[in-house]
Amino acid sequence: MVPQDVRRWIWLAIIAVIGVAAIVMAGDVRELGARMSGFAWSAFVLCLGLALANYAIRFLRWQMYLRHQRVEVPAGSSALVFGAGLSLSITPAKLGELVKSYLLRELHGSPPTATAPIVIAERVTDLIALLVLAVIGVAAYGVETTLVIGAVALVVFGLVLLAWPRPTRALIDIVTRPQMTRRFRKPLHEMYGGLVGLCRPKLLIGATLIALPAWAAECIGFAGIVNAFPGAQVDLGLAMVIYAATTIAGALSFLPGGLGVTEGAMTLLLVQGAAKLDRAAAIDATLLTRLATLWFAVLLGLGCLAIARRRIKRMTRTTVTGEADPG
Repeated sequence: MVPQDVRRWIWLAIIAVIGVAAIVMAGDVRELGARMSGFAWSAFVLCLGLALANYAIRFLRWQMYLRHQRVEVPAGSSALVFGAGLSLSITPAKLGELVKSYLLRELHGSPPTATAPIVIAERVTDLIALLVLAVIGVAAYGVETTLVIGAVALVVFGLVLLAWPRPTRALIDIVTRPQMTRRFRKPLHEMYGGLVGLCRPKLLIGATLIALPAWAAECIGFAGIVNAFPGAQVDLGLAMVIYAATTIAGALSFLPGGLGVTEGAMTLLLVQGAAKLDRAAAIDATLLTRLATLWFAVLLGLGCLAIARRRIKRMTRTTVTGEADPG
């Protein structure tokens, strides 16, 4: 099971982020009811369904990675662990999803050195897929060109490091030279070796092709919410580049869940970009989109995490007492 102090910090981080988000959005929430009289709520329900489609498609990629790493896990348990990872979507760059490695170790004895690289590879292919969607939108609308070019350069740099092991391994040695970090040297080298294997061209392209429709689904949901406001009309291509670009901006900010950066950029582009929405509608569309994507994922993930923790406790109790597990 995840160590007690780690679990405590995870829950404190979640509570803190939710509290900050609530404070930031409080003013808009108080006025939300007065401005939502003409909103088509079916669009919000559709966005929730498309968010679920996003998770389901990304779960297929997760399964593909597990098979590649020769990690054998029952599909139901694998889905539970994948869902539990969503609870930490609000951590910087979603790196809190490494909790999936701990859960797999406790539930099935899977070594973290084999599963932790999967979480990093997921983030890499998510970012590439979002960049592809953003580039398509940039080609059509010419918005956020600077951000997209900068993100492409950063991803290319990261892929070069993956393809060129010598400087990357040297960098790991430098970072782990101090006494306090030296114990991480061997696990980091092992994780890097696993990540290189997961980012070989054939697997990288296949995983990205899976991620593309997953993130396109959320782009469609975002477009639906924006267009559900009276008088609003945003083309799907424009909605796609706004959603993809602002999600990338949030990820590259390394703030928890991209909070503040994603919302601010999304609202700004809806108001000042080609969409030309009024500020009130843009704020409401941003708020509802984040509720139906980020916060829906966190809520779903917390439920899965609670179930996974109960299973681990039950297994631990069974091991200690020697009794058969009734469930």
